[in-house]
Amino acid sequence: MEKENTYFGVKEIARRAKVSIATVDRVLHNRTGVSEKTKKKINDIIKELDYQPNILASRLASKKTINIAVFIPRVSPETDFWDAPLRGIRRAESEIKKYGVKLNTFFFDLNDKESFHKQAKLILDSGVNGVLMAPSFVEEATQFVGDCHKIKLPVTFIDSNVPEQTNITYIGPHLFRSGYVGAKLMTYRLKSDRKVLVVNISTETDNYNYIQIEEGFRSYFRDHDQANEIIRIDIKDTDQLSVAKHLTKVIHQHQEIEAIFVTNSRVFSVARFLQENNLTNIALVGYDFLKENIDFLKSNIIDFLICHKPEEQGYRGIMSLYQNLVLGSLVEKVHFMPIDIITKENEAFYQN
Repeated sequence: MEKENTYFGVKEIARRAKVSIATVDRVLHNRTGVSEKTKKKINDIIKELDYQPNILASRLASKKTINIAVFIPRVSPETDFWDAPLRGIRRAESEIKKYGVKLNTFFFDLNDKESFHKQAKLILDSGVNGVLMAPSFVEEATQFVGDCHKIKLPVTFIDSNVPEQTNITYIGPHLFRSGYVGAKLMTYRLKSDRKVLVVNISTETDNYNYIQIEEGFRSYFRDHDQANEIIRIDIKDTDQLSVAKHLTKVIHQHQEIEAIFVTNSRVFSVARFLQENNLTNIALVGYDFLKENIDFLKSNIIDFLICHKPEEQGYRGIMSLYQNLVLGSLVEKVHFMPIDIITKENEAFYQN
C-alpha cells in the first residue's frame, strides 16, 4: 500500500506541474535529464504540497466518501452547451474517484426557475460535502449560496459569476473583457454611419453575465470614439419563432443595422434567421463552440465565435473542490479562462 500511496502523490505533483510521472521521479531522485526551469517548478510544488502524500494516504485508507454535488443546467433541444462542462467534470471525476470522491448530478432547466428551486432543496437535504454550480439564476443562486454558507458547504462557480458571494472560487471568463473583445471583432468591417445590434437571448436577460458583457462591449466603442449607435433587444422566449419575430421587428425599424453581437451561445438562432431572410451581409459575432454555431461559422454567416473553454471550466471546478475538501488547501478566489477567438479558418484545430 505504501508504494501505491507514493505513486498517487507523485501523480498529483506531475498533474500540477504538467509533466510526466517519470520527470517527477527524476527530480525526486536527483537524476539528470530535467531542465532547471522544470526542476524548480516541480520542487516548488513539492514544497507547496508539503504533507500531501500523508493526506492522500489517509484518504486511500479511509472508507468515508466525499460527495460533491454538480448543479448545472441540463442539455436542451435549444442548446447543447452544457455537454462541454460535463465532459470536463467527468474527466476530473475519473482522476479523483480513487480518493473516495463521488459526484452527484443535479440538473435544472434554464427555462424553469422552479426546477432550480427543487434541485437546490434536494442538494441541501442530501448531505453533500461541496457544490459545483452554474449560478444561472442570480437571485435564486444568491439565496442558495447563502444557505450553503450557513451549513459551511463550499461552493464553486463555473461559467457565470455573482459578485460578493461566499463561493470559494469562480472559474470562467472575465466578462467585461470578453464583451470588449467582441466589440473589437465587430468593428473590423463596420462603417461609422451604421448601427450595431446587441441581442440577449435568455429568460434571464438581466443576468449579471449579460450586463457585464454588454458593458464591456459598449466600453470599447466609447474608448475608441466609435460613433455607431448601439441598439439592444432582450428576447426572453428562446424558441426560434420568438427570436425571428423580435429580429424581424428590430431590423424593420432600424434598416441601418450592419452588425449583430449575441451575448451567449444562442448565436445560431440569429444566424438561422439571417440565412432564411437573405441578410447574410450583416456581420455576426457570438459565443461558444457548439455544432450548430460551427456549421454557421463554416458557411460564413457567423464571422467570429468567442470561446472560454467550458470543458476546462468543468474540470477545474471539480478539482478546486478536491483541493479544498481532500487536500485541505486554499484555492484562488478567481480563475479567469482564456478568451479564444474562433474563425472559419482555425475551427478545425480548436479544442474546447
